[in-house]
Amino acid sequence: MVLLHYDFLLIRLSLAHPGTHARNLDETIVTREIANDRDLHSACRPKTRAGRIPRKGGGRGVWTALALAAFCGGTITSYAQAQSETAKTLEGDDYKAIGFPIAGQGAVPIGPLVPSLYGNPHLFGDWGGAQSWMQNRGIFLNIALNEEYMGNVTGGRTRDNVLAGQVAAELDIDWQKLAGFQGFWTHLLVVNGHGRNFSYSLGDYVSNPEQIYGSRGNVVAHLVSMYADKTFLHDRIVVSAGVIPTGTFFDFDALACSFMNVSVCGNFAPGKYAPGGRDWPSANIGAVLRVRPTERTYLMGGLFAVSPHAFNGGVSGWALAQDGLGKLSSQFEAGWDPAFGKDKLLGHYKIGFYYDNSRYPHLYEDRYGGSYQASGLPARNASGMWSSWLMFDQMLVRSGKGLADGLIVIGGLGYAQGNVVAMRDHEWIGLLQSGTPWHRPLDQIGVMFQHMTMSRSVRLQQESSVALGLPFVSNQWGNVYGVQRWEQVYEAFYSLHLAAATALQFDFQYLQHPGATTTFNDAAIIGGQFTTNF
Repeated sequence: MVLLHYDFLLIRLSLAHPGTHARNLDETIVTREIANDRDLHSACRPKTRAGRIPRKGGGRGVWTALALAAFCGGTITSYAQAQSETAKTLEGDDYKAIGFPIAGQGAVPIGPLVPSLYGNPHLFGDWGGAQSWMQNRGIFLNIALNEEYMGNVTGGRTRDNVLAGQVAAELDIDWQKLAGFQGFWTHLLVVNGHGRNFSYSLGDYVSNPEQIYGSRGNVVAHLVSMYADKTFLHDRIVVSAGVIPTGTFFDFDALACSFMNVSVCGNFAPGKYAPGGRDWPSANIGAVLRVRPTERTYLMGGLFAVSPHAFNGGVSGWALAQDGLGKLSSQFEAGWDPAFGKDKLLGHYKIGFYYDNSRYPHLYEDRYGGSYQASGLPARNASGMWSSWLMFDQMLVRSGKGLADGLIVIGGLGYAQGNVVAMRDHEWIGLLQSGTPWHRPLDQIGVMFQHMTMSRSVRLQQESSVALGLPFVSNQWGNVYGVQRWEQVYEAFYSLHLAAATALQFDFQYLQHPGATTTFNDAAIIGGQFTTNF
């Protein structure tokens, strides 16, 4: 847990965080029928290094954004069929996972995209044999395109339609296969984006209805991530270090990225808009320790440098020696990945928090506790900022053998410290269904509801601005157009599989109180996304 704007399509491509060599229980569970737990455990264990096979992943999309390149070490049999990035139809008795199974899918996804399984399929197949040659040597390269279109039919600050997009390229190297360095991976991801932010025209920076919203610094290759993984104790412990988007590992639900609204895609708002938890396409210098005590549980901790600047690594992402990196964000998450009943109904449950020991200006108070705008004194600094989350997804009814081939409920709630963060809490609930019941197994349909409440401190600040005749102060979400209280989002989409690793998604959103104010009328938005892995 990648885009570009174009007229009706928004292309979103799947991007997967490269994992390390490990057993993937859940993927094997859903790719074959296993009689008992003993069979299941033996089926999940990778065999010889040479016997591991790359996993397949597909794109997903709507027409507005060039996006995505994700690739990582894993494999799937050469005869297994292509599937969407949510692995709705992944099957194959010889499947072997080599990704570290944090989300039960063998990978920790990166960015505002649904994860692909490592490697194939690609729109252009094996690239004339180049993909096979690289994968046999532990080199995984993917280039992805995402084109995205969005426009408001009614409501909002002004009527507009916007194209945005992104091309992404990821290079992941399995050094065990390449050079015999056991359990060691390196990862590099860069993006090139274009387009403009639809939220500006809409007057709503709170919900961010589009996944791609800008040109990524107007540079040829904006750095998103650059880090290494090393495994220990038969892959039950993984240490990652480097330039890492925190949401690549923490508070991430891959299935939520089936929806175009980015408030829950990748990791959730409000946590990802605070400096200690910034995610794609920003990254923090840091390290993550992942431990799996049992096959179905994990513990994860991370420590990241916090940038006081508006852009981590500058607008290009490459300015890694920024000044002021003395403060730290500490993150923790625990998860459980069950599979219920004879149909192995997969679930993913996680709870976590992070604490940033930086000092941030209070949104309302001066040092005496009154309005800093009224007194003319500086806002007092508050010590530390924290955010917490509870997230889940659970398959209710299985339609086929794929990881997400069935009816799935997803939801969660997130909280942030409201005296320094403009949004206090965020709740969401949704349903997803693969197209198997109507003989379109690679299609997907979904609905979601979100509720976002702004903090009391930011409301007091804005009421003070009105009383004093002062302009509103912008916050982590951007420009403010009125006193902010709450916003609700209703979203529905249909994703249509077009070709290998290629999808076209149609999206509708209804925003109640755009920008969390009553300044503008409620907005009805149509969008599209086109995605492909080349």
